[in-house]
Amino acid sequence: QQVAGERRLPSERLSIRRADGRVLAQDLPAPIALPAFDNSRMDGFALRHADLALVGETRLAIAGEQFAGPALEFALQPGQCVRITTGAPIPLGTDTVVIKENVLEQDGGIVVAAGVAMGADIRRAGEDVQVGDLVLQAGQRLTAPRISLAAALGVADLEVAVRPTVAVFTTGDELQEPGMSLAPGQVYNSNRELLMGLLRAEGLEPVAWPTLPDDPARIASVLRDAAAAFDLILTCGGVSAGEKDHLPALLADQGSIHFWKVQMKPGMPLLLGTLDRALVLGLPGNPVSVLATFLTLGRELLGGLQGAKEARPSRYARLAAPWRKSHARLEFLRGRLQHGDDAVLRVIPNLADASHRLRAAAESDALILLPEGEHDYALDELVQVIGY
Repeated sequence: QQVAGERRLPSERLSIRRADGRVLAQDLPAPIALPAFDNSRMDGFALRHADLALVGETRLAIAGEQFAGPALEFALQPGQCVRITTGAPIPLGTDTVVIKENVLEQDGGIVVAAGVAMGADIRRAGEDVQVGDLVLQAGQRLTAPRISLAAALGVADLEVAVRPTVAVFTTGDELQEPGMSLAPGQVYNSNRELLMGLLRAEGLEPVAWPTLPDDPARIASVLRDAAAAFDLILTCGGVSAGEKDHLPALLADQGSIHFWKVQMKPGMPLLLGTLDRALVLGLPGNPVSVLATFLTLGRELLGGLQGAKEARPSRYARLAAPWRKSHARLEFLRGRLQHGDDAVLRVIPNLADASHRLRAAAESDALILLPEGEHDYALDELVQVIGY
């Protein structure tokens, strides 16, 4: 977040119709009150509370109708009422609404039983939002309810962070495209589709570049081209310490490295650097490592670039099976969430925990966060989970 925050993207003005999922870049004080006027909470009749008898029934004549829409002018006399619908402005001189289910209509009037509270079923002006209230704050992600609130306040457009442009690279001579024939030693390129799907789920429009060969000169040339045009470059593979892992040396020579290798499993070789105008996030090559590092660190990087300040919602679940953690690194297991008859959220760890086991990731719907340190996790122990 700190690295991304230093490279925070500019903002743009967008219609609320196009702002779904964007990060708000400017506080929004309320320009009007909500409700803007006293209005009826229910269908019924607006009346003067002083006209009601303290004991027994009161008969009132219906003097007119006020529907939701422009306020009409009534010159009510004592003993009169106005038919009113939900959301309609309260007629001048009335102070109470009695719902239609609680009255008897007869002979052009209504009969009201005693016991109606003063001010009943009226929504007061400003009871939800007062003029000047800070209703939305910079750094919040614009959900549908938040956009709806802006619309209710008459706001037609909002200042939002520009979405980062993202280039996606996969590396390795062993990669072949799905649909093509495999030669001995080749594997299909699954990481590209994994990353593209994860990025689209974030509301982004990533660009997939051709697979990079294990050629340091070719990698440097293509990445320099991308770095001149994109805000963020994501790579898969080539970040460990093998003879074919060229990215760390490239960034050290032609850019800069913010960090390389993290104490987490899977995903230890993760690399974050800068090349030209772009941040470069180098993910490991194993597919489960790609999933875990993107969900935990990649999304935070994207949020930081857009000035997001809200933490993503945390969820906790109870382990549906014991688990032994025999190493010191932070670990992300794959698991499947389930609700029992007791309404308790549980997560079933997938026994196939190796970082190449893509089927285990596909059969799961959450990462189970196991903090640093060795630990024997008991059945029903509470753990944090990250849904995907």
